[in-house]
Amino acid sequence: MRGHGYLDYTLDEHPIKAFERMDELRKNSELCDARLRVNHCGHEETFQVHKLVLASCSPYFKAMFTNNFRECHAEEITIKDVSPRVMQKLIEFAYTSRITVGEKCVLHVLLAATRYQMDDVTKACCDFLVKHLDASNVIGILKFAEQIGCMDLFKKGKEYVNMHFSEVIKEEEFLNLTNCELIELISQESLNVLCESEIYNACLKWIQFDMSNRAEYLHVIFNAVQIHALPPKFIKRQLQQCPILHKVNSCRDYLSKIFQAMSLHKPLPSIKLRGNPWIYAAGGFLQHSLASMVAYNPGTAKWIKLTDMPYPRSGLGACVVHGLFYAVGGRNNSPNEHTDSSALDCFNPMTQQWMARAPLNVPRNRVGVGVIDGAIYAVGGSSASDHHRSVEKYDPDSNTWTFVASMSVSRIGAGVTVCNYLLYAVGGFDGEHRWNTVECYHPDEDAWHFVAPMETARSGAGVVAIDDNIYAVGGYDGSNQLNNVERYSVEENRWETIAPMKHQRSAHGVTVHQGKIYALGGFNLTGFLSSVECYNPECGQWTEVAEMPTGYSGMGVAVTMEPCPGHAEECECC
Repeated sequence: MRGHGYLDYTLDEHPIKAFERMDELRKNSELCDARLRVNHCGHEETFQVHKLVLASCSPYFKAMFTNNFRECHAEEITIKDVSPRVMQKLIEFAYTSRITVGEKCVLHVLLAATRYQMDDVTKACCDFLVKHLDASNVIGILKFAEQIGCMDLFKKGKEYVNMHFSEVIKEEEFLNLTNCELIELISQESLNVLCESEIYNACLKWIQFDMSNRAEYLHVIFNAVQIHALPPKFIKRQLQQCPILHKVNSCRDYLSKIFQAMSLHKPLPSIKLRGNPWIYAAGGFLQHSLASMVAYNPGTAKWIKLTDMPYPRSGLGACVVHGLFYAVGGRNNSPNEHTDSSALDCFNPMTQQWMARAPLNVPRNRVGVGVIDGAIYAVGGSSASDHHRSVEKYDPDSNTWTFVASMSVSRIGAGVTVCNYLLYAVGGFDGEHRWNTVECYHPDEDAWHFVAPMETARSGAGVVAIDDNIYAVGGYDGSNQLNNVERYSVEENRWETIAPMKHQRSAHGVTVHQGKIYALGGFNLTGFLSSVECYNPECGQWTEVAEMPTGYSGMGVAVTMEPCPGHAEECECC
């Protein structure tokens, strides 16, 4: 050997074996340089330890043993803020890197691990608690996490409450919240609820749990609940039947004024949906009718595939009532079937299941739908060669359809929306004429009245309302698909042309998400469109924001709560 070579050798098992030897020394009380005398609630036990081992996995003990504290040179150290059983588990982890904790003990171990800065144990306990979160324990764990400053666990607990609020409010922990804790909880915009009435009813339940001491907080609760998001029928029932309101006159008067404004069809404050609402698209047409159901998260620009409808449909209407997505009418244009549909199907985002409801009185393809006070209105449409001017109203409580006053003319492919609790039918086609006319339905009168016509006749347009304005987006004028957009001022009874979309579209989906208009898919001379455009009324411009999983038209589109996880899969295009 010439002396130029060298040996570079690593024994991976060495740290493991070394700690095993040190653990044997600890158990035999050999070479130990400290005794931990743990005294808690009358239980005392002494543990022989090596300072070096504890200091290596705990900044708390490292500081104790190296910073000239009294304990630095002491052979015996008294600890009173943790039970002997918990301290034993932490000591064993320091030597073995393993800890076994049951549900009854995990909070005590987490508290001690946090105090002694044993981050690996803290994380293991937090991960365990997150896996075992449920509606009955989440509020208690949330409070505990906040008290000990465990922010990761606190964040996960908060996310669980937001996503599962409907189950959490059924548990005793919810009823035992303080008034401040309740207000903090219901003030969150991130609560994932089907309807604001869930929050309102939960608050009444909380008050009734201790009526004599809690009724005084009703006015504070009203400031946190989005009262204007409650259906008028619901508010009326509260005014008539709620015993708590009869004890708090100021709150009853406040609710009464809001109900009166709704009844008089006055403009109301904008309502921002709680949680993280998604855009849902059901059915559609691409060479044949589709049964697919997809949902789009504008925050992440991601699409997911949900449970298919019971059977394919295009030209359907879609709306949301109390957080549930309804697919109304349409047509099944499939290779073996060409049938106009009278079906009504309801999709629950929490269970991701479809439920068949009472069918329409007549089939309606290319139907327009709107919702007033929890009731669905199906407007116009066609069945074979019949072009409807009739209108039906669906009551979810009784699961029945009834005819209401018919429009002045037949309209298929009309845009339908609701503004200030009035129903508007915009444009459409009667088989011969493409309309620029607009009719407004007053439910109190059961009558339709004409309002100012659009500048451009169109059918297959998307029509939505924001605040006191109605927007007619794209459509078909008999010769061309349109990118033209018109806006109607209810107050001025006047239409004006605003910024056009980037693409011409008809038979597309249009909806409003958190104050912005989204136009999805559709058809023009280039074929089926997959692009999604968004219009911001504040800046008056359209921007392309996403691509659909595939291009198609004739879908039913509406916005509701985020689908609960468990049954969805991300679309391949995303």
